[in-house]
Amino acid sequence: MSEFDRPEPREAPALYVVTGAGPVGWTVAEQLAAAGHRVRVLTRSGSGPSHPLIERTVADVSDPARLEGLFSGAAAVFHSIHGSDYSARIWEVELPGAERNVLAAAGEAGAVVVFPESLYSYSEPDRIMAEDSPREAPGGKRGIRTALLKARAASGTDTVSVVAGDFFGPRVRGAHAGQRMLRPVLAGKPLLVIGRADQPHSFSYVPDLAAAMIRAARDRSLWNRVWHTPTGPALSQREIAGAFATAAAVRRPRVAAVPGWALRAMGLLSPGTRELAETLYQFEKPFVMDSRASEAALGLQPTPLQAAAAATVAWWGDQAR
Repeated sequence: MSEFDRPEPREAPALYVVTGAGPVGWTVAEQLAAAGHRVRVLTRSGSGPSHPLIERTVADVSDPARLEGLFSGAAAVFHSIHGSDYSARIWEVELPGAERNVLAAAGEAGAVVVFPESLYSYSEPDRIMAEDSPREAPGGKRGIRTALLKARAASGTDTVSVVAGDFFGPRVRGAHAGQRMLRPVLAGKPLLVIGRADQPHSFSYVPDLAAAMIRAARDRSLWNRVWHTPTGPALSQREIAGAFATAAAVRRPRVAAVPGWALRAMGLLSPGTRELAETLYQFEKPFVMDSRASEAALGLQPTPLQAAAAATVAWWGDQAR
């Protein structure tokens, strides 16, 4: 059991609500239940972790009427849904309305809303991104994240946003360090990445993000702020792939990169590739976050890479079996 799984000393059990059962929501729910709390997980399908303290409820947060009473008595709401597709158009249609509904229902219940957040809104990504860096990026998916953060700040409901770099860890599939990296690495095959393979890039371990969200929810002095997930030193795509290979005791993969001009050209014909090309700036140059201020405020440290890589590889091994 890691330090992130241990119950806090003398902590009274509480009810928490988690919206969504992707890697973030699932991990938050598991950590809360492991600490002895009751958890209500809301999803459209009724999915979520199986645990005696976890209640899985069918609810669509895009329907405000469906949320009536579901936040009652909750100490906090962890809003961890994501868009149904990785596109600015879908994000703009789905995400702002869902957040407004959750903020309104949580406000009525007197619960703080905790959000996982990305680095997309940071408007000076060429510099190391800290908690006080400007978040005014315009246009596309970046602009949508900027607008969401502004709406949270303007809301009458208490909020906390916890920013993470690119995800990795158990249950992470649709990410640069998810299945598109783990499957070839574990199979001993060459790895193809985007941008440049050797640029430093911040990768955040999802259990560390979940632990930071939970810690922020419990401390009113941390509310109505943007914090950073405790995140280890930036790694190139080649380096994190090598860490997975070492954890799996397989040969480090041969890594090649699709250059930006090629990805942009493919995006002329493929909407999905075009959406991916929008974030090429994150992989063509250093893309680094600093979490030291948040680590001090939250009292947390990032999980060492060796342990995080081992847990990730072990989860993928369980899926294969």
